[in-house]
Amino acid sequence: MAAADFSQQQQLHVLYSNHHGWLQGWLRHKLGNAFDAADLAQDTFVSVLTGGGAPQIREARPFLATVARRLVAHRYRRQVLEEAYLAALACLPPAVAPAPEERLLALEALQEIDAALDGLPFPVRTAFLLAQLEGLSYAEIAARLDVSASSVKQYLTRANRHVFFALPA
Repeated sequence: MAAADFSQQQQLHVLYSNHHGWLQGWLRHKLGNAFDAADLAQDTFVSVLTGGGAPQIREARPFLATVARRLVAHRYRRQVLEEAYLAALACLPPAVAPAPEERLLALEALQEIDAALDGLPFPVRTAFLLAQLEGLSYAEIAARLDVSASSVKQYLTRANRHVFFALPA
């Protein structure tokens, strides 16, 4: 093991040892659930480890809280998406409802699309969703967003390109 790798591993160990308990308590207070707090605390440190940012951290607690807040937001958004999908499925007649495997694949695809759209500005993401989910025309989207049809065309081009490159092949 190289000296730099060992040093980074030591820094992460010290970061974890010194702040894991605090982070888990902070998350438990925010979430009101010890189990979710424990999971998100672990996810936070995994994110720091995989991001390689441990050596550059100056203020550990604000940094960890920022990473944890982002993970909480992602978890909440996934939960809302899953609940909406399951509610839509509940409206289907049993004969038309997809099999459990198909449900899981569809939910995973929705989560991948949601993650892909996450980096887009609000009007670009909204234009994409209006076009894909509601089937609106450029003119209809332009009216909803109070922009020109040419702006909608640019938004959709940008969103389609972004989603295409963000999703796994």
